[in-house]
Amino acid sequence: MLETQNDTEQALLFLDRNDDRAWKAATIAERLGLETDAVSAILSRLKERDLVRHKSPYWAITDDTDRLRAAYRFHRHHEGADEQYGEERLEELRTDEMEEVQ
Repeated sequence: MLETQNDTEQALLFLDRNDDRAWKAATIAERLGLETDAVSAILSRLKERDLVRHKSPYWAITDDTDRLRAAYRFHRHHEGADEQYGEERLEELRTDEMEEVQ
């Protein structure tokens, strides 16, 4: 299990551990001690990746276990790379020749 969890990990794990029902974002936020707006934004991003389901106003973990496993493997791989090589800091890579992204 993850030693320290960011807000996204907490929200996803909460839904996974409580997969027997759907939850309102405000209730998830309350249970995790997070701001409702932050949890709503997290859930929206997770929905874009098809990791959660949404039927307003309720949220639930996806029933696509293969997708969840793949996302978890990708996440763990990314964490391992950060630990081995250090976190990517794009601002340190910026040069005068780089164009601004619009």
